[in-house]
Amino acid sequence: MQVPVVMTVIGADRPGIVEAVARVVAEHGGNWLESRMCRLGGQFAGILRAQVPPDRRPALCDALKAMAASGLTIVVEEDEAAPPAPPSGLAVIELVGQDRPGIVREISAALARQRINVEELTTEVVSAPMSGEPLFKARATVTAPADADLAPLRRELEKIAADLQVDIAIHPKTATPG
Repeated sequence: MQVPVVMTVIGADRPGIVEAVARVVAEHGGNWLESRMCRLGGQFAGILRAQVPPDRRPALCDALKAMAASGLTIVVEEDEAAPPAPPSGLAVIELVGQDRPGIVREISAALARQRINVEELTTEVVSAPMSGEPLFKARATVTAPADADLAPLRRELEKIAADLQVDIAIHPKTATPG
């Protein structure tokens, strides 16, 4: 039996960070399950989920904490795997508009009021094709409770989109072939 753990990793970006973490996980009998990692500015940031034998978990945690000497901050938490959300409750929200403070706050507050959970969120600021002005883009995969009425959410997001002068689209998430 293995116990699941979730860890966050952050540090100055450089080659070999993923390999170093993967090596420590493997050295402790762990199995890397899933992760999201990227370079943000000059920093490397990641979150990953792994399984490790219960008796090796303390040594894994110690070894990961020791990586602070190489400039990495790693936080390990026990994971209680939740059952996967039903596919019918998945949706994708896409947003594009002129960059300004508060866009993520406004959208996430609307989602929270409707009991919508953000499963994954990706944001970026890019140059607009013609004007070169900062353009904010976001894509969120969200889940809704089975009894959720999405009509009020759609109305609220449309109002926010008009106030912030951004375009918002909500699509059902289709299953990807696996």
